[in-house]
Amino acid sequence: MAGSVWDVVVVGGGIGGLVAAHDLARSGAEVLLLEASPQVGGKLRTAEVGGLPVDVGAEAMLARRPEGVALAEELGAAVTHPTTAGPQVWSRGALRPLPRSLMGVPLDLDQLAASGLLSPAGLSRVRSERYDGADALPDDVSVGDLVADRLGEEVVDRLVEPLLGGVYAGHARRISAAAAVPQLLAMARRGSLLEQAAGLPAPDAPVFAGLAGGMGRLPGLLVAAGGFEVRTGATVRELDASWKGWELTVGPTTDAERIRADALVLATPARPTARLLDDVAPDAARELAAVEHASVAVVTHVFRGEDVPDHLFEKSGLLVPPVEDRGIKAATFSFAKWAWVRDLDPDLVVLRTSLGRHGEEASLQAPDEGLVRVSLGELDALAGITGRPVDSHVQRWGGGLPQYAVGHVARVERIRSAVATLPGLEVCGAAYDGVGVPAVIGSARRAAAALVRA
Repeated sequence: MAGSVWDVVVVGGGIGGLVAAHDLARSGAEVLLLEASPQVGGKLRTAEVGGLPVDVGAEAMLARRPEGVALAEELGAAVTHPTTAGPQVWSRGALRPLPRSLMGVPLDLDQLAASGLLSPAGLSRVRSERYDGADALPDDVSVGDLVADRLGEEVVDRLVEPLLGGVYAGHARRISAAAAVPQLLAMARRGSLLEQAAGLPAPDAPVFAGLAGGMGRLPGLLVAAGGFEVRTGATVRELDASWKGWELTVGPTTDAERIRADALVLATPARPTARLLDDVAPDAARELAAVEHASVAVVTHVFRGEDVPDHLFEKSGLLVPPVEDRGIKAATFSFAKWAWVRDLDPDLVVLRTSLGRHGEEASLQAPDEGLVRVSLGELDALAGITGRPVDSHVQRWGGGLPQYAVGHVARVERIRSAVATLPGLEVCGAAYDGVGVPAVIGSARRAAAALVRA
């Protein structure tokens, strides 16, 4: 049971753990990163499909949040933005343009009407927003309940649900407005949602960004930047805070290793973090264990260009509301959305579908070939793609997306308060302040900065 001593040990090799290790190493600390799986990167991953290197995890990040773009530029990676191809929604039997909105609250009622997304009755209900000027909103409420109360059930079912499904793989009536869309909750407290939404300025910069070559490059760039040691296949089984710092038990019981560190960052998902903290911070562990997760699968296809209808080259993808009861929740037409993907091979096109929502894990129990069949059947029905792909790839993300239930912000405050009682311990990742790449980077940099200050 040979051991080693480090300034900081980071547990978890997703983007959060890698960024925390990177920042701590730059501060002068000797840092060891431990990742249980065979490779680092978490949900940022590249795979070869049809001979082409493509993202099979997160393929974009919000450009409006600075953390992701700033990190890419720091690492010397070329940032790219989507083309002008527009997203669609499958609603009421047809593909319809996605109107501009703030998580489902329309910014332009005429555009919403022209899209045909809602029925005449649903559109009329939106136009007659229910707000009497004296709403007493609680500290938190679900996004779905908030929007349905003001603008009606149909706009939730056909606009809010597919948008939230694309981010959280969750359900609008269970996702916290305070955690997921705090701007929307603040607007609701001030007055009419429609009036305020109509006054929001049009974006003067791209909303999303990516990396030329794929977001899956980012983990490798962080490792290549050096400064910290990485060990994969290293499962942390136990924590002990009785030493002057932290002692970790790593590896199988038959060949366990004790590793000591002055400080510790847990950049693991909520459930593994809860297990590790069960003895040393039971209050934090209990809160973390209560965070639910959604499982999803990403099915990527490579088609010959002639097998894809021409009109799809003007569309970046499609969202599917749960009310439509289809086999996929979204499709990304990568060949139309990203110029770098189209340039990989002019004769081939890459696209991907996403399957699975919170509470629907049974639908993902089929073998890979079964998920491929479902995906191809839906692409035929919804987008008119009838050809057979050159190659297909299934990437499963079991428990990959934490669900921000109503009260999540208060839960995170309780977790951090409990963790703060243990010197030299920080937590970060998608379970706390946002599931997107920039939010996770921000969470990691916050944790690293706190340890540097300490």
